[in-house]
Amino acid sequence: MTILLLSGIGNTGLPLARLLQEAKQSFLIASRTPAKLPEPYKGVAFDWFNPSTYENPFKADANIDRVYIVGPPVLDKLPPVKEFVELAITKGVKRFVLLSATGTPRGGPLSGKVHEYLAERGVDYAVLRPTWFIAIKQGLVASTAGDGKVPFVSSDDIAAVAFRALVDEKSHNTEHIIVGPELHTYGEAAAILSGVIGRTIIYKHLNQEEGKALFQSVGLPEDYAITLLGLEKQIATGEEEAHFHAQVKEVGKVHLKEYFEANREAFLA
Repeated sequence: MTILLLSGIGNTGLPLARLLQEAKQSFLIASRTPAKLPEPYKGVAFDWFNPSTYENPFKADANIDRVYIVGPPVLDKLPPVKEFVELAITKGVKRFVLLSATGTPRGGPLSGKVHEYLAERGVDYAVLRPTWFIAIKQGLVASTAGDGKVPFVSSDDIAAVAFRALVDEKSHNTEHIIVGPELHTYGEAAAILSGVIGRTIIYKHLNQEEGKALFQSVGLPEDYAITLLGLEKQIATGEEEAHFHAQVKEVGKVHLKEYFEANREAFLA
């Protein structure tokens, strides 16, 4: 049987593909640009914004029975994801694993409605709710999160949980809170990265208007930017730190410094 990755080779897609390859598990990567996938991965054209492509994976491989879902970059992810899932069910797919986030609980914004839909649909499912990655732009870490602490998690640790959720014989049928092994403020993270790459990375505290402008500068619509600001506020108020102290969680193995060291060249670019 075959696992479909609706993730391209993004943050979690590539490390998950590596794990599946090592396990000799058949899989197919859906991407808007399948020709750009690295060898030896097989790809198929897929675009969340073009429903005519939703059939393509099943034309390429009739044995798809599990799907890893990274939803489209829109505020209301449910309509396109639901349309695809309903089609996939008719094609024989039995299990869906959704990438969501700690800040988006079941029924909440972004992937929260998809989480609720899968849990109520009667299919085998799992929902991954990792905490934050860290993004660098023009030598800056910029956020409205203030001095709130985050258990930053690596894409490898998220992929490891996704792998188990996809290949375990028994479906998980639950959510997984995924955190990194330590807490850091954005300022601390910037200092650690500065030491790794030998170049000063500045942490800039943003107010709400500056934060909204930053999100909109990368092409996000205003309503999406406002939603993301709400998620960053959860960091400032300690909600992300609370996930780290929760009893039920998946704790990753990769420390932030180790992640920066392993990806040093990417952060130098």
